[in-house]
Amino acid sequence: MITPLNHEQMLDLRQCLERGLPIVARPYDELAEQIGAHHDQVLQQMQQWRDQGLFRRVGLVLNHRALGFVANAMLVLDVPDALVDEVGARLGGAPGVNLCYQRPRRLPQWRYNLFCMVHGRERAVVEAQIQGLLEQHLLSDLPHQLLFSTRAFKQCGGRFAPPPSQVWAHG
Repeated sequence: MITPLNHEQMLDLRQCLERGLPIVARPYDELAEQIGAHHDQVLQQMQQWRDQGLFRRVGLVLNHRALGFVANAMLVLDVPDALVDEVGARLGGAPGVNLCYQRPRRLPQWRYNLFCMVHGRERAVVEAQIQGLLEQHLLSDLPHQLLFSTRAFKQCGGRFAPPPSQVWAHG
């Protein structure tokens, strides 16, 4: 039987995971070393958090600009509320759509409630791809805009573990 991580090790592991997996041949061994545990304990804790719904998967955040994807556009649409779930599911599953989510409108300034991100190497190709999506899904008549990013300030995964100062101040 594997001994569970103690509370401090669990907090340390969460902070380590938020920074991302170490880019080494055996990342879970490295994480275990960083928190003073065995890799089996790390894997057991991660499985437990997954079973509890803390996360669904371990993913990868790519620096798409460094890979040559410099024509990155957010398609914003004003979708009727009764259709937003269905349209969001269709667009979210479409090839080339990297991200699709709903946000509340901010009337009267901002009418859009569905956002779809498409990354590409050439602006004209991305524009054609999005035009194709609009036509294929019969959305061309909906109010929409195409917003191209001009630069990236920060890109990282989610942050949920409290900073060390907060942990110990309340612990």
